[in-house]
Amino acid sequence: MQKDASNEATLTDGPLTGLRVIDFTSVVVGPVATQFLADYGADVIKVEAPTGDLLRRMGGHSQSGQLSPKFIQMNRNKRSICVDLRLKEGRKILNALLESADVAVVNMREPALYKLGLRFEDMSRVNSRIIHCSLTGFGKRGRHFGKPAYDTIIQGGAGVAACNHQMNGEPQFVPMVFADHVVALIATQMILLALRSRDLTGSGQSIEVPMFENIASFVLQEHIGQQTFSPYRGEMGDRRVMNAKARPIKTKDGYICVSANTDKQVRGFFNATGQVELLDDPKFSTVEARLRNVDEFFELRNQSLGDKNTDQWLVLFEQFDVPAFAYNSLEDLLHEPHLIEAGLFEEVEYPAEGRIKHLGLANTFSGGSRQSKLPAPLLGQNTVEVLSGLGYSTADIENLVADNVIFKAD
Repeated sequence: MQKDASNEATLTDGPLTGLRVIDFTSVVVGPVATQFLADYGADVIKVEAPTGDLLRRMGGHSQSGQLSPKFIQMNRNKRSICVDLRLKEGRKILNALLESADVAVVNMREPALYKLGLRFEDMSRVNSRIIHCSLTGFGKRGRHFGKPAYDTIIQGGAGVAACNHQMNGEPQFVPMVFADHVVALIATQMILLALRSRDLTGSGQSIEVPMFENIASFVLQEHIGQQTFSPYRGEMGDRRVMNAKARPIKTKDGYICVSANTDKQVRGFFNATGQVELLDDPKFSTVEARLRNVDEFFELRNQSLGDKNTDQWLVLFEQFDVPAFAYNSLEDLLHEPHLIEAGLFEEVEYPAEGRIKHLGLANTFSGGSRQSKLPAPLLGQNTVEVLSGLGYSTADIENLVADNVIFKAD
């Protein structure tokens, strides 16, 4: 079957226009990856079971009960089709979608993929050019493949919580789904690489993007430290980053973030704070010396700014060319002038939810930036539209609805 053109009117201004992605994912890691592709023009068709993506309900309260704040911010620019893939007619719809697709993204465990016909082997029999991206908790080459995994499982197992343990004396998670977001961006990168490979070879690709291996690698790039060498020459962990005193600094009226790393910046900091007697102190005069004396340097820095307001320090640090920025709370971010000027926020009218604050795109191309066009869909909102584009008649669609094969939004 040929790709339909029903979405061209709304998805014509991105570099991925003309690319069709079938999204079988749920919750965070998969939807964030596919939203990135949708944001830049891909036609992303989100295939949901009758129960819908768990994040519709788990991602915060909403009036409709299925458009939670997190779901809204992670599923824009997509179309939703609700199909029961366990049924024979549902499989026929699956094959029709795959015939029209360039990419399929899944984040189910192996038994579910096998049961629903969503493995690469199954899809490539339908479409030999398909790019199949499987997001997993643990990769196939290791003993933990197939184990269930969520963000906290990965943060704890891959060393993220251990970084906080070393810094604060207690293991703690980063208070956001950090692993999901990082791996989602890696997945989009791998999908685009596979598409380039297909351009060169004409063949589809099977991609595996495991969360555990990726986050462990991410952590170790920062903190493998002296165990890089064989035999190892000392401890693991970047002492500057893991220092408990590496935090926003208290001022007279709030907090400020300061990062003085080069010798010039440190001299600027001492001048700005009036501590000229430290300019030639051998404990702080070089990068190497400050690393050896990092506790004392951070303590000295953190005790230096309590006599002036944040805005006063910002003026002084700019004068002495010291990198600094005001600390923002979560609420402050919504009013941060730079983000407003950059167009990060959009006010849009939402089906079933009213007016909401929508996150725009942070990145631009020289030809201009692409803004959100389609709000995150209701469950099955585009079922009829997508099936019509695949060649199903009105009578066919009504029969599928009657047989509970497909579901459409009210």
